[in-house]
Amino acid sequence: MSVPGCVRYERVRLAGIGFELAPIVVTSEELERRLAPTYEALSLAPGQLVGWTGIEERRWWPEEHRLSEVAALAAQRVLGRCGVETDEIGALLYAGVCREGYEPATATAVAARLHLGGGVVLHDVSNACLGVVDGILDLANRIELGQIESGLVVSAESARTIVEETIHSLNAAPSMERFVPALATLTGGSGAVAVLLRRDDGSERMRARPRLRGGITRTAPEHHELCRWGVHPDPDGRPGYRVERMTTDSILVMQNGIALGTATWQAFLQGMGWSRGEIDRTIGHQVGSAHREGILEAIGRRPEQDFVTYPHLGNIGTVSLPLTAALAEERGRVRAGQNVAWLGIGSGLVCSMLGWEW
Repeated sequence: MSVPGCVRYERVRLAGIGFELAPIVVTSEELERRLAPTYEALSLAPGQLVGWTGIEERRWWPEEHRLSEVAALAAQRVLGRCGVETDEIGALLYAGVCREGYEPATATAVAARLHLGGGVVLHDVSNACLGVVDGILDLANRIELGQIESGLVVSAESARTIVEETIHSLNAAPSMERFVPALATLTGGSGAVAVLLRRDDGSERMRARPRLRGGITRTAPEHHELCRWGVHPDPDGRPGYRVERMTTDSILVMQNGIALGTATWQAFLQGMGWSRGEIDRTIGHQVGSAHREGILEAIGRRPEQDFVTYPHLGNIGTVSLPLTAALAEERGRVRAGQNVAWLGIGSGLVCSMLGWEW
C-alpha cells in the first residue's frame, strides 16, 4: 500500500561513513564547576546535568578550527576506506547546523579541500538536526534517477561557543527562568561526519553494503518556536549588542516530539512494509536519556534493541545519528542481514526515518 510521503529506493547503497571525534573531552562535572555562581544562586546540587540528561561528557574542538577542514577529514577517511576517487563524486552536500558563514555555501569550502570541481553539485542543506538525513534523501533521489553515481553528505558541528556563551550569560544573571531553557544547550557536543552513498553496480563488494530501502517524513511546524538558536538582541539590555543564544522548552519539545515520532513510526512501518518485530536495530538522534526512554516506550522498542552514544559524546546535532550508526557497525551492534531504522527528529518540529537492509 502506498503511504503519502514515503519514498522507496532500489539502487542506493551506503558505501561507508567517515567521522572525526573532537579531541577535547569536557565532562558535565567540569561544566557544573564553571556554573558554580549559578548553582549557588539557585541552590542546585552538583550532579544535576548527568541526572537530567544522562550525559557524562561531550567533546569540543580547539578554539581555532575550521568546520570545512574537519568535515573534509571525515570525507577523506570514508573515500580512502572505500577506495573511491574524488572525481567519482557527483554531488557534495554540507548539512550542519553550524556553518562557516552566511555565504558562500560551506559545501564549497569542503569541496575545495577535497579538490572537487567541474560538474559536481555543491550546496548546503539546513534543517536543524535532520540535515544529514535530508541530505541522504537528496542524494538517494539523484542516484535513483541516474543523475549521479556517488555522492557525499558531510557535516561538522561545534558546540563550544554556544555553551560557553550560555555559561557566561547564566552566571551574569542567575535565574531559574533562564536556566531551564538553557539546559538543553549544555548537552551540546562537537564532531564531524561524512556519509558516502553509491549506486548499486551489481558488484559483490557493493552488494555487501547496506541498501537504503526508503524513508518517510512527518512534520508539526506549529511547534517551530520551542527550540531556537540564533543571534538575538542582548538580553541584558546593552543597546546595539547582539549575542548568540539558544533556548529550548525541553518538556514541550519532548512531549510533542514523542507524539510526532510515534505517528511517523506508524507511517514508516506501513511504508516500508515492515512489522515492528522485523526491525532488528534502531538508531536515533542522540538527545539524552529522557527523550530516548520516552520514544522507545512510545514505539514499543526495548533499550537493548537500540544503540546510543550520548552518554560520552552528547548531542552533536546533525552528526549524532550517522556517527552513532558508524560506531554501532564498528562494534558489531548492527550486522549484515539486519533491518535497521534511523530515527531522526529536529526542531521545527520535523521527523524523518530511514529504513536500511544492512
